[in-house]
Amino acid sequence: MLQRMLWIFPDRESTRTAAQWNAAFWSTYAEVADELGLTWVRTAPEAVTVDATDPRAPRVYVDGVPVTPEDTLFVTSPYTLPYQAADTFNQFTLYAVLEQAGFYLPHPPWLAALGNDKMATLLFLRDSPIPPIPTVRVSAGRDLLYDEFLTACERLTYPAIVKPAGWAASRGINLAHDAHDVRGLLSLAQGGDTTLVLQPYLGRATRDYRIHMVDGRAHTTLVRIPGDGARYPQYSTGAKLHYTSLPEELAATVDYFAKKLPMPYFCVDFLHDGERFWLSEVEPDGAIMCPDRTDPEVVRQNRAIVRDRFLAYRDWHTRFLGGAL
Repeated sequence: MLQRMLWIFPDRESTRTAAQWNAAFWSTYAEVADELGLTWVRTAPEAVTVDATDPRAPRVYVDGVPVTPEDTLFVTSPYTLPYQAADTFNQFTLYAVLEQAGFYLPHPPWLAALGNDKMATLLFLRDSPIPPIPTVRVSAGRDLLYDEFLTACERLTYPAIVKPAGWAASRGINLAHDAHDVRGLLSLAQGGDTTLVLQPYLGRATRDYRIHMVDGRAHTTLVRIPGDGARYPQYSTGAKLHYTSLPEELAATVDYFAKKLPMPYFCVDFLHDGERFWLSEVEPDGAIMCPDRTDPEVVRQNRAIVRDRFLAYRDWHTRFLGGAL
């Protein structure tokens, strides 16, 4: 029987950042899990050790404590911000190890790279009922001075949003007005060996619609509106957040995403430019943030998403082990 949910998360946050994310969602996760009789813990990749001297019966430990596929599941979405780079390879390989050791992973390892690279995501979802936003992917390698990136950008329109292909939390997003801006941003990205994606800028009125998908259904829709003076609608740039009813046009896509991504929980993000929707990205471990902690009804809805997500994890874990619900 499931007892604990362990998030594989590189333990490299600063004291201030750790406190911020804890207040934003981590503490809520732990509280809701406790209400369900489960333990929720963030686990650094290096905390997991495996004894496979008998490969038919591997023994897995977390911080020296034994865990089994029957009592534990691991959430295995990669976190690849620059200060987490040292953990990236260990995260990916650890996911494969845990899968082979028989653990249920709500986010299967085959999805790790697809979900982490924005171009891979959009190509995987190329037949989406809502078209993916046009995207160009460029690596900031050592031969940048040859301007070979210009060939890939021939059909790109300006101004363009330029952002890392695999970061999170809206880090590194910039606006390029022409190829010269792109060259400058690539030069900076070269310092961190960062791959960028370029997309047409949809304007300051762009809204972001996030669908929280739980057990194959649209659970709750969150709208993000750009903050004062911001160029894109994200929490980190002062976006205004609120829950809303699911737009009819997006409701028609739910079955497609449920079949394409057979997981108990994930988020699908769409951008609306004032006239039409565009598919933006998919986040298997999309954060469940509360738009307004002063409103009891909003807090209730926020916690309901977390609760139903964890209940779905528990149900799918039971199925994985061959049990009946």
